[in-house]
Amino acid sequence: MSKHSIVRCSAERHAGAILDIFNDAIRHSTALYEYKPRTPEIMATWFETKRNGGFPVIGVEDENGTLLGFGSYGTFRAFPAFKYTVEHSVYIHQDHRGKGLGKLLMQELITAARAANLHAMMGGIDAANAGSIKLHASLGFKHVGTLPEVGFKFGKWLDLAFYQLILDTPQQPVDG
Repeated sequence: MSKHSIVRCSAERHAGAILDIFNDAIRHSTALYEYKPRTPEIMATWFETKRNGGFPVIGVEDENGTLLGFGSYGTFRAFPAFKYTVEHSVYIHQDHRGKGLGKLLMQELITAARAANLHAMMGGIDAANAGSIKLHASLGFKHVGTLPEVGFKFGKWLDLAFYQLILDTPQQPVDG
């Protein structure tokens, strides 16, 4: 693998590259259960939501500063008792998949979640995505359930599998 660096992504520097990666996944895969490509306006809102929630957007760049992939997490469910749980996602540019970048980004997200005193990370993965499932299992994520036929894309029903990693944080969780 060529030299790369981990960066905190910003809207100003990375929104276009992230938009391209998202839209490739929307057009060509079931990694996102969306039909229409995202717009720059949607990306602006996405970054604002991440910033307002204190959620990281972590990227990996090559030696030229080109974004090869990114990962983030955000609200799992919008109810107060879920405050220690997040749902994460990682996307790699189509030309750089299978090179270990997804694992690197996942490890960074896990570290960030621990530092933020979170307790559980959830990944919603298309049940046919063997690569993502293998990656999650290699990092200690456990399969906690599958929702059959909850999505429909590319002319077929899609099953959504959930994988969870329990963290050793926070040390003293509180209600409210």
